[in-house]
Amino acid sequence: MTPDTFPALLALAVATLFTPGPNNAMLAASGANFGFRRTLPHLLGVALGFPLMLLIVGLALGGIFQASALLREGLRWGGAALLLWIAWKIARSGGIGSKSEGAHPLRFHQAMAFQWVNPKAWSMAIAATSQFILPEAPLVTAAAVAATFMTLGLSSSATWTYAGQAIARWLTTARRLRVFNLVMAGLIALSVVELIRH
Repeated sequence: MTPDTFPALLALAVATLFTPGPNNAMLAASGANFGFRRTLPHLLGVALGFPLMLLIVGLALGGIFQASALLREGLRWGGAALLLWIAWKIARSGGIGSKSEGAHPLRFHQAMAFQWVNPKAWSMAIAATSQFILPEAPLVTAAAVAATFMTLGLSSSATWTYAGQAIARWLTTARRLRVFNLVMAGLIALSVVELIRH
């Protein structure tokens, strides 16, 4: 990676990591419902899971998924269905965002695994690896791309989780909490619509 291309990588990372999407909406909902500390494993699973996915895609899987329309479509529709299920769970009073007994934020391994079925993560991974990983130095450039997304991803995930926790001070009634969860679910559903359109 050259100094000329690094600003473009930073711009892509900021644009994709800080804008609303499934991970960010889920982190905000978890921060609001469970607080920053309890959401930390979820946060770290997202912030570390996606760069690991980037590294693996950049070194091994990117070409396979670019070459197979069937795999791409299967992932796209399967991931969309999963995201809609998550949106439905958040929207329901007894869903992911519930404070009812037994409810908990995503665990570290669940958040890491979620990246592999998240269509936005796949779109980002293929876009980043195809643009910024050099065939003559795949390991070095893949590591640089993953490190960039990990550094900014930690900041983005923490920001969205903290924002959710800050909003929780306003969510003092069941009605407000329900409205917030419906908005977060709506953001996830809208992101699915956008991903399917492209």
